[in-house]
Amino acid sequence: MAESNSVLIGRKPVMNYVLACITLFHSGAKEVSIKARGRAISRAVDVAEIARRRFLPDVKVGKITIGTEELKGKESEASTNVSTIEITLTR
Repeated sequence: MAESNSVLIGRKPVMNYVLACITLFHSGAKEVSIKARGRAISRAVDVAEIARRRFLPDVKVGKITIGTEELKGKESEASTNVSTIEITLTR
């Protein structure tokens, strides 16, 4: 199985995701990707900034990718657009 250096942001506290990023970097990863969508986007930005400024000063923001996903409802024919973000931290 290929090694995935990505942290998927959800509803947990911010420091849980910061710890996940720190753990990936200490295990030898050169890049960590932080992915979020919808309301979790602001939490993803917080994770990247806290990890970079407080705990890993040698880490830089490599690339930021934004986009939109179209989600279809279970019962209805209507679909909704959800914003996405991917922040790549590099050492």
